[in-house]
Amino acid sequence: MSHPAADLIARSNRLGSDPRTTNYAGGNTSAKGTATDPATGRPVELLWVKGSGGDLGTLTEKNLAVLRLDRLRALVDVYPGVEREDEMVAAFDYCLHGRGGAAPSIDTAMHGLVDAAHVDHLHPDAGIALATAADGEALTREVFGDDVVWVPWRRPGFQLGLDIAAINEKNPQAIGCVLGGHGITAWGDTSDEAEERSLRIIRTAERFIAERTEALAADGRHPFGAVRPGYAPLPEAERRARAAALAPVIRGLASTDRPQVGHYTDSDVVLDFVARERLAPLAALGTSCPDHFLRTKVSPLVVDLPADAPLDDVVAHLRERHAAYREEYRAYYERHAAPDSPAMRGADPAIVLVPGVGMFSFGKDKQTARVAGDFYVNAINVMRGAEAISTYAPIPESEKFRIEYWALEEAKLARMPRPKPLATRVALVTGAGSGIGRAIAERLAAEGACVVVADVNLDGAQEVADALGGPDVAVAVHADVTDEDAVARLVQESALAFGGVDLVVNNAGLSISKPLLETTTRDWDLQHDVMARGSFLVSREAARAMIAQGMGGDIVYIASKNSLFAGPNNVAYSATKADQAHQVRLLAAELGAHGIRVNGVNPDGVVRGSGIFAGGWGAQRAATYGVPESELGAYYAQRTLLKREVLPEHVAAAVFALTGPDLVQTTGLHVPVDSGVAAAFLR
Repeated sequence: MSHPAADLIARSNRLGSDPRTTNYAGGNTSAKGTATDPATGRPVELLWVKGSGGDLGTLTEKNLAVLRLDRLRALVDVYPGVEREDEMVAAFDYCLHGRGGAAPSIDTAMHGLVDAAHVDHLHPDAGIALATAADGEALTREVFGDDVVWVPWRRPGFQLGLDIAAINEKNPQAIGCVLGGHGITAWGDTSDEAEERSLRIIRTAERFIAERTEALAADGRHPFGAVRPGYAPLPEAERRARAAALAPVIRGLASTDRPQVGHYTDSDVVLDFVARERLAPLAALGTSCPDHFLRTKVSPLVVDLPADAPLDDVVAHLRERHAAYREEYRAYYERHAAPDSPAMRGADPAIVLVPGVGMFSFGKDKQTARVAGDFYVNAINVMRGAEAISTYAPIPESEKFRIEYWALEEAKLARMPRPKPLATRVALVTGAGSGIGRAIAERLAAEGACVVVADVNLDGAQEVADALGGPDVAVAVHADVTDEDAVARLVQESALAFGGVDLVVNNAGLSISKPLLETTTRDWDLQHDVMARGSFLVSREAARAMIAQGMGGDIVYIASKNSLFAGPNNVAYSATKADQAHQVRLLAAELGAHGIRVNGVNPDGVVRGSGIFAGGWGAQRAATYGVPESELGAYYAQRTLLKREVLPEHVAAAVFALTGPDLVQTTGLHVPVDSGVAAAFLR
């Protein structure tokens, strides 16, 4: 016989893997069973339930809370009532069995008090559409008869658990219920039965909504109204170009209170919604499921201009709407805040809808921003379903506020780990597919940044991005920094991936070591094109995005000791490094007014792990100095004051030092990372 917890995890993973069934981290599942209490040696009834903050699709045993069922059910006798029910979450801790596991969630009572061995509470779009229909109770009877019972809206908590337990007891024929404004709950004697019933409720609701939607279409109608003239989606290339131009502006506005990372969505669902006549009034009603608006805020910011409106007009409109949104959000907070309410967390939108272009969503990191966008897609599906079968009627604004500014939610936020030093920052590193660039990308990601891994070798860049954690942490972009159009596309891809750019590292480079008389114009042009011209192009495009964001930024040049030190047989390389070094000074002077700091790093002797040295430069320099190539690193180290070899991670550390939280007043500086080369001292 399988273990109840094992059955629970397998069922949860199946349910959570289907976006039609529940949203990311939404809903919870449980199983009841008997185990031996190691303290008494006697059987004890236990409840295994998904804990706070877990996700069904990736649920493991460590994400479960395990509670003694007798103690949990005994809480009914000490329940102080709805006005004090938040106290019950702390009481759950006294019901825990054993050590470890996840913290019990607010929905634990629902699972423990319902008299069924297995319980699923889910947030399917079709179920929430029924739950938010103006006549949802009547529709639930029409669709399910007495198999599924309507539960009026109640905030998640102990009382909701009591309500559902009472319904389960009074309706022995019922397989589950629709929770007004919220979602569904189903139960069964076995794990398979609970899963089958959950899916039966969801698929039945889906078919009902599909039939009503098809009937509307046959009559020439759409739940969201007709497509407004001029609001249809722009062609893909034009749409993405406009999104890339708008993203830094929108991200800057959405970061007025605190920096945010962005995510862009142009799915068919979103593009259709933002083109329709009823976009504005439906968007203003906001979302309903608690999981949704906790991530999307009470409502989105909507741009009310045609898809092809002049870009400057859209930007001006965005600024006006953002100011109005902040005032409206502050008024919403003041309408409902009580003396003991948490302070307002910020008045910026989490979702911005732009007709013809799509949706921009924001959060404290890429995953949070992406999930916020996913949740708003869920909300669109809910609104479309509710409007197809009735009228969309989400929970009252006052209830939304009670959940958004719930003391328990505030406590959960307070328990979150402190953000890493570069959290919310978007870094673009050129030449990041190997060597020093890879080390820089790794360090910046480790410190919390989202990283655009740019390299002329896309395969190498993709390998680095995958190793850093994939698209929620890093994306790979092919970039020939000598090509003006390619550099513009590079910054556009950064905007589309993460909302903009905050931190640029000009690292792409190469070197050809030759005496003056053997240096060709091709040698000269190639090195100047990649490093001098390339750094100029990347800095120019990145500065354009940073200025649009209005959030300041950092530009770091990986120059060289050779920008100061005159050595033999490298006139082209050293001259272009001197060019880069002076770009640092020039741009620091020019961009300081925008809060953009420009600094440089001057490495020397980075042999191990260096792409330049591996590409032939090492052999050339070894020949120049008359040492074996394998001993070149040691040779460089011995000529320094510290007698220590310089590695790529040392350069990466300098980049972090310049861009982290400690040197925020520093610009125009060159930091030597050469173990001490006296001839290259700044003077």
